[in-house]
Amino acid sequence: MAANRQLCIGLSLSATWMKGDGWRRPDSGVEKMGAIDYYIDLAKMAEKAKLDFLFKADYLYVSPQMLGDSANFGSPDPTMMFAAIARETERIGLVTTISTTFNPPYVVARQLQSLHWLSNGRAGWNIVTSIEGAENFGDSPMPSPQERYAKAMEFTDVVRKLWESFPNEAIVIDRESGIFSDKDKVTSIHHSGDFFSVRGPLTLPAHTSGSVPLFQAGASDTGRNFASSIADAIFAAMPDLESGVELRTDLRRRAKEHGRDPNAIKVLPGLYFFLAETREEAHELHKSAHAHLSVERRHASLKSVLGLDLSSFELDHRVTADMLPDPNQPVRSRTHAELLRRYITKYEPTVEEVLARPEVVGSAHWVSVGTVDDVLNEIIQRFEAGAIDGFIALPGGSEESMKIFFEKLMPQLVERGLFRSEYAGSTLRAHLAI
Repeated sequence: MAANRQLCIGLSLSATWMKGDGWRRPDSGVEKMGAIDYYIDLAKMAEKAKLDFLFKADYLYVSPQMLGDSANFGSPDPTMMFAAIARETERIGLVTTISTTFNPPYVVARQLQSLHWLSNGRAGWNIVTSIEGAENFGDSPMPSPQERYAKAMEFTDVVRKLWESFPNEAIVIDRESGIFSDKDKVTSIHHSGDFFSVRGPLTLPAHTSGSVPLFQAGASDTGRNFASSIADAIFAAMPDLESGVELRTDLRRRAKEHGRDPNAIKVLPGLYFFLAETREEAHELHKSAHAHLSVERRHASLKSVLGLDLSSFELDHRVTADMLPDPNQPVRSRTHAELLRRYITKYEPTVEEVLARPEVVGSAHWVSVGTVDDVLNEIIQRFEAGAIDGFIALPGGSEESMKIFFEKLMPQLVERGLFRSEYAGSTLRAHLAI
C-alpha cells in the first residue's frame, strides 16, 4: 500500500438500515423519513466525522417490490434535497444522481452548476443511464444498454461543454470601466450529435473551485469503458475481495488506455455493514433485514436479475455454467447479472447459495457483518489488497449500527492513519484531490 494513502468515504442517505424488518424496530426512527430535518441531521453527523461526501441514489419508477412491507418513502429529487442540505453544512461533498436517459442535458448542466454555487463548490454528479422507467417518459420501450451508454457519453460531453461555455473568468466586475462581464469569453457550444442539438451557452458561470466531479457506476464491459473514460470516482459492485481486485485493476488499465492517470480515479464499492457489540447481535440484525424475503420472492428476484428460473430445482441442487441463459437476453441489471454469472461459473453453488447472494436479496454490495474489529479488518484487508480506494457507507440493520460506525469504527480508521482527522479543503474537488 502506498505511503500516506487514505480512504475516500461517503455516506448514502438512502435509509438502508430500515430494510426488511429493520423499520419495525422501536428505535428505527421510521416516522422521521418524510422530513428533510432527518437527512440534515445525518449530513451533520457525517460532516462531523469528516467524510468526503454524501450520496443519494434516485429512481424514476415505482415497482411493486417498493410498496407494502418495504419501508420506502419513495424517491424525492436528490438534487433538491442537497440544495436544502447545502445550507446546513459547510464542507462535506453532495453527490446527487441524475439520469442521462430521461433528461435534457442543458437542464442538467444548469441544475448541477446551480447546486455547485449553492454549496460553494461541493456538488458531485452520479451519472446513471437508468435501468427502468421508460413508461414514465413516453411510449418508447427502454433503450438497449449500448444505446443508453452511447447517449450518456454524448450527454456528458454536452454538459461539460456547457460548463466551459461560461467560465468564471468571464465575470470581471470592473466598476471603473463599467464592465461587469467579458462577453467574448462566454461562447456558444453549437453541439449537434446523434442524440442532442444544443447551442448554449449556459445561463450561469462556472464556480471558482472548478467543474463538478463526476461519479459513475457500472460493471459491464460497456459500463467499465464509460466510467474509466470520464469518472473521477466509480461506484463499484464488488461482493468479494477477488472481484474487487479484478474490477479496480481493470478500471485503472482502461483509464490509462484513455490517456488518463490511473490514480485520478477512485474505486468506491458500497459497504453494507451490520455492526453490533457482539457477532451474534450483528448476525441477528442481518437475518432480520432479509427475513421478509421468502424463497418465492428470491426466485422472482433471480429471474429478474439473471433471467434464470431455478424454482423447479431442490435447494441443494448444484447450479452450473451450462444452466446459464443467453447473456444477451434483456435483464434488469447487466452489472448484477455479470457478477452472478461469474460466481456460478467459478463455484457451481447450490440453489440455496445462489438465492442467498447479495445480487438476489437486494444488491451486489460488499456485505460485512460483525463487531467493529471484524468490519475494520475487512476494510483494511481490501484496501491493502488494492481492491478499493474507499467505500460508500451503507448502514444496515438499525440506527444503532450507524451510530457504532461513526462513534467507534471511524475513530479507529483515523487512529490508524487511514482517514483524515480534519478537512484539508472545503470543496469536493479538494477532498478527492482533483
